[in-house]
Amino acid sequence: MEIAYLGHSSFKLKGRGASVITDPFGPSTGLKFPKVEADIVTVSHHHHDHNAVDLVGGNPFVISGPGEYEIKDVKLVGVASFHDGKEGKERGKNTIFNIRIDDLYICHLGDLGQASFTSAQLEEIGQVDILLIPVGGTFTIDPAEAAKITASLEPKIVIPMHYFNPALKTKLEEAGKFLEEMGKENLAPQQKVVITKDKLPEETEVILLERKN
Repeated sequence: MEIAYLGHSSFKLKGRGASVITDPFGPSTGLKFPKVEADIVTVSHHHHDHNAVDLVGGNPFVISGPGEYEIKDVKLVGVASFHDGKEGKERGKNTIFNIRIDDLYICHLGDLGQASFTSAQLEEIGQVDILLIPVGGTFTIDPAEAAKITASLEPKIVIPMHYFNPALKTKLEEAGKFLEEMGKENLAPQQKVVITKDKLPEETEVILLERKN
């Protein structure tokens, strides 16, 4: 299974039989979305920087809410959560997606704003092999909260997203602050992740990905 970072909160997950794109963003963000195709698109919430599904080719199946789904041997569980720390009163709801592809569980937290999970949410999310987590603060959890969320989910790999980019029109914290929280200050970015179930690390590993142009 291959993971490429498209920018902001968007990734392409490419499995043996299907591909998934998370939270595609529009040009109003200041970033250009690359030309990509997918079988499935997940949308954590309907803000312009997360729901530009029309920019994804391949006539994908779009999933934008809680529930259980299965498309082309990809199983997805959408878990209800909040976009802020006040039970959605400021920015509404957010859907977490735990995506099973090639026997790996990849959890995309969307624009998570709540600083901790309830026991019911943890049970719904279930096993997490690879965690895609927002770390930029302002509209989501901040770097310190992201480190605590990571500890609560115990993934084998964690990849930060939704952080500062000079082209972004919104100001967010830099990814480096999350890396500091995780004790990985001098981490070199990678172009992509290629991983199989049997190659997962025993302890949580932090990976920083370069944005695909």
